[in-house]
Amino acid sequence: MAEAADFQGTSASPARRWLRRTGALLAGAPLLAGLLQLPAATPADASGQESAQAASGAGSVSVAVDSLTPSAPTEGDTVSVTGTVTNNGKQPVTDAHVDLRVGPSLDTRSSIDTLAKKSDDVQGPTGKTVGGKYTEKFSKLTPGVAEAFNISVPVDELDLGQDGVYQLAVALSGETAAQPWDQVLGVQRTFLPWQPEEAGTKTKTTFLWPLVSDVHMTAETGSNEQQTPVFSNDDLAEEISPGGRLDQMVSLGKGLDITWVIDPDLLASVDAMTKNYQVRGEDGTTTSGRNQAVAKQWLAELQQAVAGKEVVALPFGDPDLASLAHNGTAVTGSLSHLKEATDAIDNTVQTILHVKPSQDFAWPVDGTVDPSIMKVATSAGADKVIARSDSLQDNLSYTPSAARPIGGGTTAVVADARMSTAFQGNLTKASASTLAVQRFLAQSLTLGLQTGKQRSVVVAPQRTPSVSQAQAMAEALGAVQGGNWSEPQDLTAAAKAKPDPAANRKVPPADSYPRSLRKQELQRDAFEQMATTQDKLDNFKVILTDESRVVTPFGRAMNREMSTSWRGRGDAALGYRNDVESYLDGLIDGVKLIEKSETKLSGRSAMIPVTVQNNLVQGVEHLELRLTSQNPTRLKIGGNAFEEQPVAVNGGHSQSVKFTTSANANGRAEVEAQLYTKDGRKYGKPVTFDVKVTEVTPTVMLVIGGGVLLLVLAGFRMYTQRKRAAAREAAGEADDDVDNPVAAPQNPEAPGDRLKESEAGSRADAPQQQSDPAPDTAAESADPSGTGERVDR
Repeated sequence: MAEAADFQGTSASPARRWLRRTGALLAGAPLLAGLLQLPAATPADASGQESAQAASGAGSVSVAVDSLTPSAPTEGDTVSVTGTVTNNGKQPVTDAHVDLRVGPSLDTRSSIDTLAKKSDDVQGPTGKTVGGKYTEKFSKLTPGVAEAFNISVPVDELDLGQDGVYQLAVALSGETAAQPWDQVLGVQRTFLPWQPEEAGTKTKTTFLWPLVSDVHMTAETGSNEQQTPVFSNDDLAEEISPGGRLDQMVSLGKGLDITWVIDPDLLASVDAMTKNYQVRGEDGTTTSGRNQAVAKQWLAELQQAVAGKEVVALPFGDPDLASLAHNGTAVTGSLSHLKEATDAIDNTVQTILHVKPSQDFAWPVDGTVDPSIMKVATSAGADKVIARSDSLQDNLSYTPSAARPIGGGTTAVVADARMSTAFQGNLTKASASTLAVQRFLAQSLTLGLQTGKQRSVVVAPQRTPSVSQAQAMAEALGAVQGGNWSEPQDLTAAAKAKPDPAANRKVPPADSYPRSLRKQELQRDAFEQMATTQDKLDNFKVILTDESRVVTPFGRAMNREMSTSWRGRGDAALGYRNDVESYLDGLIDGVKLIEKSETKLSGRSAMIPVTVQNNLVQGVEHLELRLTSQNPTRLKIGGNAFEEQPVAVNGGHSQSVKFTTSANANGRAEVEAQLYTKDGRKYGKPVTFDVKVTEVTPTVMLVIGGGVLLLVLAGFRMYTQRKRAAAREAAGEADDDVDNPVAAPQNPEAPGDRLKESEAGSRADAPQQQSDPAPDTAAESADPSGTGERVDR
């Protein structure tokens, strides 16, 4: 364009044209150099990966910070940072060096969140380099090989200013063949809390320490007096063994100022393991448990750990309050299980741990609430609900205190969502754990610096932390409690703290409940199955002489069926419910009627026995056995269409109950035997059998009538003879022909008497007739039915 202007112009001199051409050449030189170097800078084997890394913001070298000590330094401390650097590229990195860089302080909690999301972004600012001797150098980083670093620097060299949270970046710089100049190839940012002096107003921090596990005990127990429990697996032994998850929770929590939150079911299960117990294998067989010593040791350590500390007890089995609120309240009896689970606290926690727990708190999953959850949570007596700030949200520039009244005498204790979720995810790597700890400390300190007013903060982590998560929690909490800006507080005190008047007190609506959590809930059919099982149990227990052997274990099993631990494990939850119901059905079937074959009657009346068998180890009573004729015109039971008789059978025995029957006509009559409970409900399956009736004929009736008449006449003759003899003796008459007045009629010389004698003799020799023939139905044995007993609970 310049040249065109020159051609068009008339005043341009050769010197001016030369200057313009030279300027254009100089301006295009960098572009030309870049085009010439492009093939060398992006070889085929590296261009794809480096382009992807550039797009994501991640460098070609990964930096892992495995430890940062102390986590919250003060004046005079030396900060030590250890970790590894790994070349993830295709080309070696030369002249590499790791250094620390301190960025500006982060004034808000949201800025901490933003930095955490881009902690390895090489394109972002990294802060001022400490440099000097506080650098570790590597002549070469080979692809795929991790190199360790360890940098220690006095805190004074970090040039930290006022109290606050500072960005601390660990950066790896170096050169590659494709990019032969010094540049940042990898970075890892973390947080450095700085509070060297005691804060004038400290934040009161409550940290919940949950002892909760999955369901391990079944409804089944042994038939012995101790009712030996049966476990579905031996996983609980692994958790409480040295190094196990629950072992670590107790060991780590022992030295911390925390509030223990305990599921009574866990205590009951471990306590059961201290005695004889059985473990069911995958093939269905049971073997004796062998971890009594481990269980005793764990309980002993827990008793020491909770001594003098606050203990909050959840309802037995840690019932899923949200599932119950959303899907269970429409099913009759569901809420009563929650009440029973709450009542069971008294017989477990205080008995086993020797401390009186608080029962005032309910804890929905993830602290997520809506009106129905709040209603269910308080229905069993709790007046405080542990919520979370991402559910009951505040529109404030600062974090208010946890406690806030929401009406109806209920207090929502709102845990801080950022701090409560800080230890989720995979923390098995030291670098992930270190970042989680530093982020937690950063949030804690920043919260305390927001205002000059003292606030109460509650941290409610996940219910079942892994070992690595628990270790990170303990490390962070130890740093907070040893720092200068926080002091511990019990949950009960936090709930009683003065609420912030500006804090939100309105419970979010039902449609705000997250779909992801709804998908994990127990559905309505689960609660309907529980109701069916409960109905069977209610019908069964009334016949037992010791119903506690059944009511207690099955009641606890149904509490476990509502456990929060079933979330996301619908198939396992269904399997557990089926096992409980199936076992109960087996016990119910242990008391039953014995099947009968066809019975024959050859008379007007007979006794029909019906046998009740009890395969349980305890006696049954309060049963009625009803025998009903389906054709009462042909066959009556006890003079009516049916007859009832009470039944009581000792454990392991059977009993025959006999009913009087009367026949009116020949033929078959169907008879049904059915057991009933004392409240009139059917028990078990009925037994139906046929009775074949053969009615008495007229000829037989005549024979019977004749026999009766002869007996009457013989009696009359004997009466008259005795009367005559008595009369002769009274008159003093002597009869020479008769030696014995009684034998006189038998004198062969007296024809009349002789005739009467022959008649009487013939009558005496005649066959006797029975007016009521004996039944041909043999009585059934009342002996025990055998050794195949069912175990009752």
